[in-house]
Amino acid sequence: MAWLLVFLLCLGQIGAQFPNISAPSEHRLQKSLLQLFLKLRQEKFYDILLVYGEDCVFHSLSRLLPVSTVLVTSGSTNFEWNFSSLSLILSCGFQAEMEENYRTLIKLQTNRRIIILQEDIQPENVCDFYSKKEQYNIAMVKENFDQHEVVYSCRFFQDPNYEEVTLFGEKPIFIEQFRNMQGAPIRTITDNLAPRSMVTQDPKTGEKKWIGFVANLLNNFGEKVNATMAMQVELAEVNGTVFFVNISKWTANDLLDIGMSIDTTWEMANFDTFTYPYLMCSYCFMVPLPDKVPYWDVFGMIIDIPVLAVLFVIFCIFSLLLIYIQQKSWRNLSLYSVLMNDMCLRGFLGQPFPFPRQSSKKLKLICLLLCFASLMVTTMYEAYLKSFLYSPPPEPMMHTFSDLEKSRYKLAMNWVEMEMLRFKDTHKLQKVSDDQIQMFEDYYQFVRLRESFDRNFIFPVNSIRWGTYNEQQKLFDHPIFYYSDDFCLSRYSILSFPIRRHLPYRDIFEEHILRQKEFGLLNHWIDHSFLDMLSLGLTPYTDFSDPEDGWAIDVDDLYWVWGLYGLALGISCVCFALEIMGSISFWSRLKTYRWRRATN
Repeated sequence: MAWLLVFLLCLGQIGAQFPNISAPSEHRLQKSLLQLFLKLRQEKFYDILLVYGEDCVFHSLSRLLPVSTVLVTSGSTNFEWNFSSLSLILSCGFQAEMEENYRTLIKLQTNRRIIILQEDIQPENVCDFYSKKEQYNIAMVKENFDQHEVVYSCRFFQDPNYEEVTLFGEKPIFIEQFRNMQGAPIRTITDNLAPRSMVTQDPKTGEKKWIGFVANLLNNFGEKVNATMAMQVELAEVNGTVFFVNISKWTANDLLDIGMSIDTTWEMANFDTFTYPYLMCSYCFMVPLPDKVPYWDVFGMIIDIPVLAVLFVIFCIFSLLLIYIQQKSWRNLSLYSVLMNDMCLRGFLGQPFPFPRQSSKKLKLICLLLCFASLMVTTMYEAYLKSFLYSPPPEPMMHTFSDLEKSRYKLAMNWVEMEMLRFKDTHKLQKVSDDQIQMFEDYYQFVRLRESFDRNFIFPVNSIRWGTYNEQQKLFDHPIFYYSDDFCLSRYSILSFPIRRHLPYRDIFEEHILRQKEFGLLNHWIDHSFLDMLSLGLTPYTDFSDPEDGWAIDVDDLYWVWGLYGLALGISCVCFALEIMGSISFWSRLKTYRWRRATN
């Protein structure tokens, strides 16, 4: 209401501001234009006037209005427009606005424009002129506007392409023309990459249609604005394939309006050819699950070196305590007696040992602790052994690119993605040799290989596509790949729709994106992607996992057991032989035996 009062005061002061006007018609024209500006402000607020052209009635009016004014008499600015976007553009003539500043054109493309027409200029010609410049919010008034008070407003989707609106009528001067496009085509093309865009057939009409979390959004937008999706199939290759990078290039070159695809914006200097971010995801690797530890390694991996060191220290302590308590001195203490203590060896191995007679309370306590240690050691080892033999643990997973270099796997990459990521500049794969990377010239060959779950390769994949692979693995006997979050190409990728640079309904499309996401449709489509792929036959029911080898343990799996058993048996035999040979009675009996044979 405050602005209404200000405009009314301006109308009342025009006579006082210009008491000696020689042409009363100019006075009436200014009054009518002020009423027009009041109506425009009621329809949509504005706080800046941008006036193109040399001296005209708009210049004198700008001094009366309580808003800021920018005068561009040359027809083009020499600076980037950084003022408010709530600007009303006024042109002193049909071709007074000849803006050449690219950034200013982008920012002021959808702003409302009022143009003064000379008597010989037809409104339809003006509408055609501005439509070629992708500017559609155009209204015109003639120099005798004060007499008829008629505004000529461009209407792009009707014939004739303009409409006469009276100043005090109920019809709005400017309308959202692209809210109803009257069946106009939206030029697009799809890359047919599941699950974001998948071709199917409409059961009612028999025509092709596309579904997926990318295609569905575009289809809904077409229905919302009453437009049709015009597939530009002539841009596709001979075999009908389309690469998503080419779609972004075609939209940047104005060959498409909106691409039925999404692309990353990693190195974009600006977002003139991309929309508001549609979704965000990570771009990491799907890595084959590591093989299970072979049975012959299970027996050794149970024994951890730090635990074995602690057990050895406890064994030595028990052995020292037993020797001291039994003999009451350290005289007969030796390394041999500590390490080869019979009671400790039998106790730690869980075997019975002779309990000394007339033992003291201290000796009984040590023997009790030895029995408890024996119970703990043998029970834990047996529990781990049975558990690991039933289900061997997997080998260590990969966490860095250095682990990838040490593994047997190759990294499968498409050459276009390598060029996009510019690994040589970012040093993402600095520690991976060229022999470890296998390049694929054909992107779809790379996708087919990834869909076959070949366990000889590691594949880059975004988290959205991995969701469908993970669901597919639930059909397998056991999963064979996992998504690695430890080393990625990009942990935060922004995916957006490629659009034409001067798309006039960009704001409506971006509003549509936000609303679809706000109501949860994007998450619903992504969650339903795998079922859509199954119904369309894009995902087979084939089990790509290898069959289990079975639970049988071969003789070769026990070679560590047999080897340690043979080694221990050999050491025992050597010790027994040394013990016999070290006995004095043995040598005396041997000498007597030889003397008897010599005398006989």
